[in-house]
Amino acid sequence: MRVRKLISGDKNIVGELLLQRRRELGLKQKDLLTKLQLKGIEMSSSSLSKIEGRQRNVRDFELAAFCEILDLDASDLLGLK
Repeated sequence: MRVRKLISGDKNIVGELLLQRRRELGLKQKDLLTKLQLKGIEMSSSSLSKIEGRQRNVRDFELAAFCEILDLDASDLLGLK
């Protein structure tokens, strides 16, 4: 497993907080991907890694699923609180 040293992109504002919350909950990427799949969202580990690294845009339905799975409010992820 590679550990990301820097958040390098600028395509979303939720990636870093998403990564922090996933780690707080002790979830591995594959665990989060499985939970997404159960909600009907197919995502590769590469796509999730790019989202967390802010190198890929996040779709609205993906954001909603992340919030539900990680028990977050969208305003938390969007930095509105």
